[in-house]
Amino acid sequence: MNFAQLLFPDFSLILCGYLVCRFTQLNRKVWEQVESLVYYFLFPVLLFHSIVKSPLDLGAASSLVGAGVSLGVLGIALSYSLPHWPWLGKRLDVRLHAASAQVAFRFNSFIALALAEKVAGPPGLLMIAVLIGVCVPLFNVGAVWPMARHANRGFLRELLRNPLIVATASGLIANLLGFTIPFWLEPTVNRIGQAALALGLLAAGAGMQFGMLASAKTLGGLILACKHLGMPLIAFGMAQLFRLDATQTAILLMFSAVPTASSCYVLAARMGYNGPYVAGLVTLSTLLGVVSLPFALGVLAPLR
Repeated sequence: MNFAQLLFPDFSLILCGYLVCRFTQLNRKVWEQVESLVYYFLFPVLLFHSIVKSPLDLGAASSLVGAGVSLGVLGIALSYSLPHWPWLGKRLDVRLHAASAQVAFRFNSFIALALAEKVAGPPGLLMIAVLIGVCVPLFNVGAVWPMARHANRGFLRELLRNPLIVATASGLIANLLGFTIPFWLEPTVNRIGQAALALGLLAAGAGMQFGMLASAKTLGGLILACKHLGMPLIAFGMAQLFRLDATQTAILLMFSAVPTASSCYVLAARMGYNGPYVAGLVTLSTLLGVVSLPFALGVLAPLR
């Protein structure tokens, strides 16, 4: 499987956004409006549709669900613990950590969906749909909480106003109630999803400032190590603990190793944090996925 070829479209869109913003008249003022469009409309529609169109059989995948939720909880705990580490923790900017901690545990669902069928065929799509359905709410709560706390905003209010969480919760409810998108509306929703992916990645690139990464190299290195080394190792342990079969293990390992969500940047920017720094981490995470995916699937999976 050529992971570099699979990740190239996403990385190239981020690069295009960076170049367009820096070298054309489509400057930051333009892209701030694009960010709002993506965050409040395009991404929520895409997320709702992704959950609704994939049937969730939670009973048949209880072990995988347990492993996925445990992976999420431990990943969130690991990223939150960084400021409390001896010696290293004191060198971290607490506010910058609040914005970037989400990079350590969130995932790019588009890449995950694209990989699942290649890794495990049609059953893989169903398994990744289950993981997305149960982990997106958990991960979004984990992403919003530290930023709401450090920004002195009401945590519950921020959750209820977060369009990604609203879309996820409503998608899960609609899925369990058997709701489906009408066939005549499918083409429109699919095109909105395509626009969300493309514009979200372009907006992430437009907000990039690599110089910001240099100002907090220790934090960035720890966050990316948690994401691309810590998460796959935790997933491997959870696969053993929950006695997952080979296919479930491969899907969980793939899920843990995919690059972080491109919407990390959008969320940080919308909540008034250092968006360019987070965008740089998202870019590096996308690049590091070329290493972490072969590590998880080619090294850890055969050890099962």
